[in-house]
Amino acid sequence: MKALVAGATGETGRRIVQELVKRQIGVRALVRDLETAKTVLPPEAELVVGDVLKLDSLKQAITDCTVLLCATGARPSLDPTGPYQVDYQGTKNLVDVAKAKDIEQFVLVSSLCVSQFFHPLNLFWLVLYWKKQAETYLQNSGLTYTIVRPGGLKNENNSNPIVMSSADTLFEGTIPRQKVAEVCVDSLSNCDYFNTILEVVTQSEAVSV
Repeated sequence: MKALVAGATGETGRRIVQELVKRQIGVRALVRDLETAKTVLPPEAELVVGDVLKLDSLKQAITDCTVLLCATGARPSLDPTGPYQVDYQGTKNLVDVAKAKDIEQFVLVSSLCVSQFFHPLNLFWLVLYWKKQAETYLQNSGLTYTIVRPGGLKNENNSNPIVMSSADTLFEGTIPRQKVAEVCVDSLSNCDYFNTILEVVTQSEAVSV
């Protein structure tokens, strides 16, 4: 198995890369800034410069990879097209390249509440709406997929157990990015997670799963 990680220098993406390295899974990190990547990613990760909006760079990056994990996300900005470009078009490009390469599995980090159009987060240039469109495109692609919808993301890890549920059943809660990374990497070897949506949060009073 060899994994391509898109969004590898983001807060969640870098933890996915670290978790893959920890489990001795070959990993290629798709990055836009090589120097930044060298400072935040483990030396065991292979770095390749590319952009989810540039198809040619994706075709080169995916060579000899067997699975793809996408942790991209539009950064907060005044550009109203940001979520459309990154969360939808960029993910669509990754799906298209993965399908052409016959990738074995595509893991997408999405978000809780993407099905709620009137959610307050959609005031930020419809960010949840475009994440949901990306999910739908992946689901219709014919690829084996796992969609991970985390609650509010926390940089600091904790010992609280994960609560995992099916689509559109969890509507609040938070989760450390490290635990999201673990769920993403777990999905590569757990066939129960294939072609499914996993909504994940942590709760201090939950029973560990």
